Amino acid sequence: MSQTPTAPTVERVDAHHRYEILVDGRRAGLTAYRDRGEQRVFFHTEIDDAFAGQGLGAQLVQQALVDVRESGKRIVPVCPYVAKFLKRHAEFADIADPVTPDVLRWLQAELG
Repeated sequence: MSQTPTAPTVERVDAHHRYEILVDGRRAGLTAYRDRGEQRVFFHTEIDDAFAGQGLGAQLVQQALVDVRESGKRIVPVCPYVAKFLKRHAEFADIADPVTPDVLRWLQAELG
């Protein structure tokens, strides 16, 4: 008997500054962030090759952005994937801030 796959779930893992998408309990991808005051700066998104082409990246980013909105924070899309997602999903435009040289300098210092 084969098990029915469960729907992918997204969880925020504050200790690692990222959101992870899990498929059948396995981490299939992540989007990494750092908080800068009221801004959540997204700088990297990846989906494991074994899970590519299933729309998991979009699902991961969408749920992460919903969480940011619920947290009362704003989004800064340094990550090209998150930036592209925001262009296609205007419903998050009201909480998106531009990527500025200031933010990039701050992020570089944060990440060492």
